[in-house]
Amino acid sequence: MPVTVAVDATGADLGPAEVARGVARAAQDGIHVLLYGPAGPLKAALAELPPASIEIIDAPVSIAKEADPARAVRQHPHASIVQAVKAVADGHAQAFVAAGATGAALAAGMSELGRADGVRRPAIAAQIPLPGAEVTLLDVGANATVRPEHLEQFAFMGRAFSQAVVGVEHPRVALLSNGEEKTRGTDLVREVHERLSKHSGLGFIGNIDGSAIPTGVADVIVTDGFTGNIALKTMEGVSTELFHLIKKTVMASNRGKAGGLLLRAPLRGLADTLDPELQGGAYLLGLSALGVIAHGRFSHVGFEHAVRRAGIAVEQDLLGLTLRSLESAGALRVRRKRSAPTDTVVVHDA
Repeated sequence: MPVTVAVDATGADLGPAEVARGVARAAQDGIHVLLYGPAGPLKAALAELPPASIEIIDAPVSIAKEADPARAVRQHPHASIVQAVKAVADGHAQAFVAAGATGAALAAGMSELGRADGVRRPAIAAQIPLPGAEVTLLDVGANATVRPEHLEQFAFMGRAFSQAVVGVEHPRVALLSNGEEKTRGTDLVREVHERLSKHSGLGFIGNIDGSAIPTGVADVIVTDGFTGNIALKTMEGVSTELFHLIKKTVMASNRGKAGGLLLRAPLRGLADTLDPELQGGAYLLGLSALGVIAHGRFSHVGFEHAVRRAGIAVEQDLLGLTLRSLESAGALRVRRKRSAPTDTVVVHDA
């Protein structure tokens, strides 16, 4: 049976039609798509494209820009993102893709799906494309404040993600700090370092600082959502401005223009490698089903890759691999049953 992905089309900066164009290209690969958004623009966009396995569900209400996503999810059960996530909860799809609404996607995911058994907090994992490698950074926005046990779980979630989606057989896991020494960082970072060091099968290589993120020294980098979001946005901004500066410098003289012709192909290849649209957005891990959050400013190219990446993660059983990784490490949340004897510990049913 083909993988079915539910897509919320209302959060994109370029409009629902742009999402539809990307979804249609991904559906050509055999992915079945449930597309939630205003039916008129979606049907008009798809009418201009080759036929694909796409069902349009009219859901014009958007909560992508709501200041309080959790309240918006409760007040607007017919909103596109809520219906898309509910389709996964009801078994009509195996994963969902949200177009640009991180807060709404997280709130809908927690409301309709809930956390996977034993997971304390969901995390957003982003792939940082590097020439010849891909680094996974998490969390990049779901949790501004965390406890040590949350980061401990993020490490195993990131490791499972790197194995299933990126294809790294033995991921190297690092903790983001302000220095490599284990004594550096906040009390939180030092405690997490001690916890991760005790897991012999994790592949933990210690602390790294911000300058090492783009070097590829680690395959998975763990941090809190506040720090991770700033780090990710900083790298995106620097890479974009750097390419603009190179182009401006090359075009400033005739000699530069002549040299630019020789460098056009290599620079285009590098630009493609660093293009966040080709990564398809970030993955929402730790829920009872998989979610992908595409950036709101993506064109159809980004949404195409978001749907494809969701399909790949389902086929590779990312959710199952993540939970098995946490279970084998003893990193699942546990609690005592109130009615059970005091010496009985069971896995928490989230």
